[in-house]
Amino acid sequence: MPVDPVALTLELIRCRSVTPAEAGALDLLQTVLEEQGFSVRRMPFSDEATPDVDNLYARLGTEQPNFCFAGHADVVPPGPPEDWSVDPFEGLVRDGVVFGRGAADMKGAIAAFVSAVSRLRGNGRLKGSVSLLITGDEEGPAINGTKKMLQMLQAEGERFDACLTGEPTNPAAVGDMIKIGRRGSLNAVVAVDGRQGHVGYPHLADNAVHRLMEMLSAITAEPLDEGNEHFEPSSLQVTSVDVGNGVHNVIPGKASARFNIRFNNLHSGRSLEKWLRETFDHAAADGSYDLQVHVTGESFLTPPGALTNLVSDAVEEVVGRRPALSTSGGTSDSRFIKDYCPVLDFGLIGATMHKANEHVGVSDIEMLAEIYETVLRRFFETA
Repeated sequence: MPVDPVALTLELIRCRSVTPAEAGALDLLQTVLEEQGFSVRRMPFSDEATPDVDNLYARLGTEQPNFCFAGHADVVPPGPPEDWSVDPFEGLVRDGVVFGRGAADMKGAIAAFVSAVSRLRGNGRLKGSVSLLITGDEEGPAINGTKKMLQMLQAEGERFDACLTGEPTNPAAVGDMIKIGRRGSLNAVVAVDGRQGHVGYPHLADNAVHRLMEMLSAITAEPLDEGNEHFEPSSLQVTSVDVGNGVHNVIPGKASARFNIRFNNLHSGRSLEKWLRETFDHAAADGSYDLQVHVTGESFLTPPGALTNLVSDAVEEVVGRRPALSTSGGTSDSRFIKDYCPVLDFGLIGATMHKANEHVGVSDIEMLAEIYETVLRRFFETA
């Protein structure tokens, strides 16, 4: 029997799967997928520095091509309950709208894909394989999830021909936008050493804040770039300056700052770190500093072509208009998948994701399921 995407969305919302808790979400998916004929395996991973995470990989069919749907069953915390008009994990439909944490990001998309496969399978139009790569670690450190799953599956000989990640990509209506790439993300902490002293005797001190201000000014004075055909300009944002000085008459001897760079494909994590160190070396003069850099993902682009045309044609067939192709917004697990096959992001409306009263229209979930079914039908017709 075809899977009802709205009913499955509600069941998934009722699983309190705040990262890294599985909370029954993957158990539910496993039951539903096995009823649809999928071969399902759980892929738990552990790491000394982060919580253990459970993941799920399912495949229907054994032949190529293999069309993969990627997603995450984990959600962010709901926040204060008084900010919600409903229980965030009740899974409630009100006036044609599904409310609950994960409705948009992205339990609704997972349910829509499962429903699409169930209908395509029922019509006998599945010629190849369909797989689901579902992590429980997308909203967390992203260490024990998609990246490790892909590494293990590749080592075992699993191959993907195309992938669609169900992140909420649409600003206002389903069919607005496909994400064909994502900016990279670099987090950094810079700590500066000076010499503490009395404000009345500045010649006996070396103000660490002044040094830090000069260094931050050097990296924020000019734009990193002007963007290009597919990417908006890269952005460097200072997110915190910390001194720990609670008085007015002490010159601080230590100061630190945190900043993030969202960068396009004109840069790499390595090239940006090199630029930061060279710039700080010059701006800091003889002062000492420590720079810690962590790149959470490189920028990537799936150039317009076969996959973008396939998904765009499916969207146009269902909603009557072609989506915009964009690389805006944050990162997604597609940053890992792009090393294994062409990948795009396309899902529900993202206006309420991570917010109180997260919600999505019943009709939007049903429309997304129809689009996913059309994507799969067109994929296997041309394979």
